[in-house]
Amino acid sequence: MRMRALGDQGLVVAELALGCMGMSEFYAGAAGGEASIAVIHRALDLGVTMIDTADMYGPFTNERLVGRALRGRREGVVLATKFGNQRRPDGTWIGVNGRPDYVRQACDASLQRLGVDCIDLYYQHRVDRAVPIEETVGAMGELVRQGKVRFLGLSEAGAATLRRARREFPISALQTEYSLWSRDVEAEILPAARELGVGFVAYSPLGRGFLAGRFAQASDLAPGDVRAQYPRFSGDNFERNFRLARRLRERAALRGVTAAQLALAWLLDRGPDIVPLFGTTHPRRLEENLGAAALELTPPDREFLSDVFQPAAVAGERYPEDRMRSVDV
Repeated sequence: MRMRALGDQGLVVAELALGCMGMSEFYAGAAGGEASIAVIHRALDLGVTMIDTADMYGPFTNERLVGRALRGRREGVVLATKFGNQRRPDGTWIGVNGRPDYVRQACDASLQRLGVDCIDLYYQHRVDRAVPIEETVGAMGELVRQGKVRFLGLSEAGAATLRRARREFPISALQTEYSLWSRDVEAEILPAARELGVGFVAYSPLGRGFLAGRFAQASDLAPGDVRAQYPRFSGDNFERNFRLARRLRERAALRGVTAAQLALAWLLDRGPDIVPLFGTTHPRRLEENLGAAALELTPPDREFLSDVFQPAAVAGERYPEDRMRSVDV
């Protein structure tokens, strides 16, 4: 894979990154253990350099899993994790926390769980509306000065917040949902990131599996799968979005590739500052997704995809109402 710069501070990663959230929680079939470690190792073998986790995944167990996977494999890996979505060990939700004292506590705890002395990319997972972003990012900057963190990032931060944060301390990456069926960032957030020299990490690039053709009907979601709570996966929204995903599959078949590869290639084609972050627990799907790096879009591909997947074409919000309130847009 080719390399891409995230921001203007010197952070360079392979053009596709692996997210590990689904290995521990939220989606049905979370493998955990040795099977997930094997997927991480295979990703590294195939040229992936950035591995992404967060303290809230599990909660806390995903960082330990990633830490185990990277023992003996740390060199050359960009290890990214996040703080700010605060949970108890039993999984109950506390809230978004961006207080400076919590920033320091959360970082020390993540370092211990990961078994490393430095985090390469440290994100604020969600913006705390009760704490000025300058205070949170100021505390994060102290972690850089102390050598505990190399680069800083924000997740789901709006354009105005990103500008304020950037004035306080250099921000290398913004991680926000972006895909063919989540294009709202194109209006203000992505242009702001580019204006400020901030790289863009696109999470859920396959629409949480929807664009990859994982689901034919809402009942395909297993009991306990968090996606069943999301508006885009329910009722009439599912049917409308399924028709969009079917058109993606048809276009991919014309190119002799998979829908997942075409969706990832579309993101890679949006600019050299964008790094799609996908998740999987299956070695075969890992290898399939990484094949997107070899796919070059044609002008007819671009025209077709942009026309079919206009922002207004997708039915339903990204998250339920309570979770959308935590998104700083």
